[in-house]
Amino acid sequence: MQLNETHQSTLRSWVPSANAPGAAFPIQNLPLAAFRPRGGDRFRLGAAIGDSIVDLAHPNAAALLEPQISHACCDATLNGLMVLGPAAWSLLRLTLSRALRVASPQQQRLQAALIAQADVQYGLPAGIGDFTDFYTSIHHAAAVGRLLRPDQPLLPNYKWMPIAYHGRASSVRVSGDAVTRPSGQIRLSGVETPVVEPTRRLDYEVELGVFVGVGNAPGQRIPIAQAWNHVFGVVLLNDWSARDIQAWEYQPLGPFLSKSFATTISPWVVTSEALLPFRTAWSRPADDPQPLPYLHDAQDQSNGSVDVVLEASIVTAAMRANAQPAARLSRSSSSHAYWTIAQMVAHHTVNGCNLVAGDLLGTGTQSGPEAAEAGSLIELTVGGRQPLALPNGEQRSFLEDGDEVCLRGYCERDGFARIGLGEATGRILPASWST
Repeated sequence: MQLNETHQSTLRSWVPSANAPGAAFPIQNLPLAAFRPRGGDRFRLGAAIGDSIVDLAHPNAAALLEPQISHACCDATLNGLMVLGPAAWSLLRLTLSRALRVASPQQQRLQAALIAQADVQYGLPAGIGDFTDFYTSIHHAAAVGRLLRPDQPLLPNYKWMPIAYHGRASSVRVSGDAVTRPSGQIRLSGVETPVVEPTRRLDYEVELGVFVGVGNAPGQRIPIAQAWNHVFGVVLLNDWSARDIQAWEYQPLGPFLSKSFATTISPWVVTSEALLPFRTAWSRPADDPQPLPYLHDAQDQSNGSVDVVLEASIVTAAMRANAQPAARLSRSSSSHAYWTIAQMVAHHTVNGCNLVAGDLLGTGTQSGPEAAEAGSLIELTVGGRQPLALPNGEQRSFLEDGDEVCLRGYCERDGFARIGLGEATGRILPASWST
């Protein structure tokens, strides 16, 4: 994929809200989601434009699309569109861009296919068969490693390959769904016998989620030079984590119940083509091990990193009761990642593992080099030892019941329109049981 007319910063839409300064969904974005009108019983696919959605299943919208694309866009999830491949994705984007521009002859026709975002409910954008969570931020890995293994924060393999674990696809949920505090086995300090109780150290993690579009056959790897042809787009991802459960269970096989209870993603999938202007050079320190050949590609080094600004904020129960605004917890960028998205895909398939349309790959917590860029509370509070002071006087070491965490993301670069990723929000409910 290459930059094309859909990326031009001068483009304006006949949907006025898409042209507002700082709009998350200008005509240069056109992310995709599954939605239904409030009270409706069937999800459908739509493209965001300003504060509205183009209902792609509406006859007036469907008539603009190539038949195969139109058929896929009548599904309740994006999987059917994903398998059509990059040429189809790009054609859909181009068709919508031209139809939504100022002075488009399709304006009157397409207006009937618009619905306000405020009037809909969102579903998961794709049927997620598998979920793999990576660990691509060396700043996060080192910070957490210092807490768990002070003598060896980074394990020997970290700089040689993208580390990951197999997550739980069935508990991935869309923004706005509540998160129940998990219970699990915890070993308290100085006590030999573990207890089973609600986590006391509930945390969030600021990540990107990468949706696979076209998969690969079993036994056939995806070369790194072709990896982006298999990436449909990205979402925001909050990998909720129970740190006390995690600390007891993670050796020798890694996270299990500490992660599998909930993962929240944003509803809007920003396509890989929309991200093109915001891809940047990727590098690592010269004295670090350089990637093995299957993880090295000159093009990936020149523009394999993606600069997405990522913010996390919190609204506590007390803040909500007093109508106080959200407090920002951190702000960072995915450009700090030690491994690229293409390297994630190449490594995931080097053993012949077959990815399929709708598979979700998490990047791992995206933390930057500065303290304020940490993408989780365990980093921000140094393992809970240095609680954060919130503007209303409350403190947080870890999340409490009633807290609502919201992730936001956007891309901006001189010469291009700023595009947003929307929000991934979840509110903590009390544990459903305890011993």
